[in-house]
Amino acid sequence: MSLPTESLVMDSLNPDHPPLTETAAPLRVWKFWGTALWGLLIFVAMFVGQVGAILLLIRMRGLPLDMASIQSVGREPQALALSVTMGLPATLAAVWLAIRIKRASFVDYLALRWPSWGQLLLGTAGLILVVMGWEVVSRSLGREATPGFMTDLLKSGRDSGAALLLLFAFSVAAPMSEEVLARGFLFRGWSASFLRVPGAIILSSLVWTAVHLQYDLYFLAEVFSIGLWFGYMRHRSNSLWLTIVLHALNNMTAVVLTMWLAQ
Repeated sequence: MSLPTESLVMDSLNPDHPPLTETAAPLRVWKFWGTALWGLLIFVAMFVGQVGAILLLIRMRGLPLDMASIQSVGREPQALALSVTMGLPATLAAVWLAIRIKRASFVDYLALRWPSWGQLLLGTAGLILVVMGWEVVSRSLGREATPGFMTDLLKSGRDSGAALLLLFAFSVAAPMSEEVLARGFLFRGWSASFLRVPGAIILSSLVWTAVHLQYDLYFLAEVFSIGLWFGYMRHRSNSLWLTIVLHALNNMTAVVLTMWLAQ
């Protein structure tokens, strides 16, 4: 008398009865318009989180809740660092909700996988080439490599004791918020739509550039070119952590050089 397990073993060895294999279900994603609308809501959530931090400081100081107070407090390095930082949890919450509605894995949807050392080295080398290329262009045109208002802000933060707060805000919070939105959520949905990967890289880079409208056209062009490289590396490595790290390295280098080495 044969046992059921023995029968299964014999079937697995029989070429006429190959073993059953389980295939993973395809990832449920928002397509073009769903990604676009949710992307807008995520950006609004990021903005609300940032402005909410400023409004909280105004309330704690007993200042009148008007535009003058918002502008005055918002120019302070400590307040700006807090504002940028508070945009991160708001962004993550909105992205989590969008993915939750699709009943998809948060990790898989955003490709939160650690890259290989080779991918990290390639991404860093490409970023250095892009940044150095713009540095050469800036010098040839007699332009500053860093926007003037950012230089003033970082120097003021250094002199007022907010250096570490600004470093965390611009090197950790901002890269995570922006990458989760652009190369995480937007790229995932748009690359699965009629845009495919090339269109998703371009459009997500344009959206990321639009987040930096405080810069002039020259610096916006630089941001866009860096966004294209980040998008390519996001696709090549299938890792959002890679672009987060590259973004953080880029911002950290700029902040440190401006604070401590600029004359």
